[in-house]
Amino acid sequence: MRIVACFKVSPEDQDIVARPDRTLSFDRAQQKIGAYDLNAIEAARRLADEVGGTVIGLSAGGAALANAKLTKDALSRGLDELVTLTDDALPAAESYQTASALAQGIAQIGAVDLVLVGAGSSDAYTQQVGNQLGALLGWPTLNAVDALKVDGDHVVADRLLEDAVQVVEVTLPAVLSLTSGINEPRIAGMKDILAAGKKPVTKLTLAEPLPAATAATDSILAPEQVDRGHVLLDGADAPTQLAAYLKSL
Repeated sequence: MRIVACFKVSPEDQDIVARPDRTLSFDRAQQKIGAYDLNAIEAARRLADEVGGTVIGLSAGGAALANAKLTKDALSRGLDELVTLTDDALPAAESYQTASALAQGIAQIGAVDLVLVGAGSSDAYTQQVGNQLGALLGWPTLNAVDALKVDGDHVVADRLLEDAVQVVEVTLPAVLSLTSGINEPRIAGMKDILAAGKKPVTKLTLAEPLPAATAATDSILAPEQVDRGHVLLDGADAPTQLAAYLKSL
């Protein structure tokens, strides 16, 4: 069984600095694998160990994918090999453009049985790439998958709904978007890190141009900072004071 685990590289949010004019500085932000994408890699590894198979990592992005430390980190998480698809336009790509790039990557990889993606990227978190990728491939597609197992030529998935768990069977190949609760991603040990350096990395480029963007980002600003009011409420009628103060805002 060949399983593709997709992941996106994005800036470490703790390293992003808000300037006085509310614009954001990414100068000190290290690139990392998205937190939700680690769930996809872990799920792929566990599934491959259970049923037998190969886990292929696939990431579409920019120059950050050339970082050897970052690719080694991805491979140490349980991937058997890594495929990167690079283009200068991909770091700022919309979800549909990203899905289109991933579809091109999967086409170049060849025969694939299952594609797993995280619930959303750590930066935009649109939660759309998995659904759009499945539509582009023409494969059965599920989101909000909280548990899964392979049974012959189909996969059985538990989907989290608002007040219930839905159990769905879909034939393979398929695309599944996973919740963050599906597993606890592993922390790579020294043995994993050393082995990662010997695993194959294939570098691809776009075979076709990305579709045109449907929207443009005008600006990204941090929330406006407001000084603390330093309003102290005391006494038995503090709840009444609080209610009155909130109404006055």
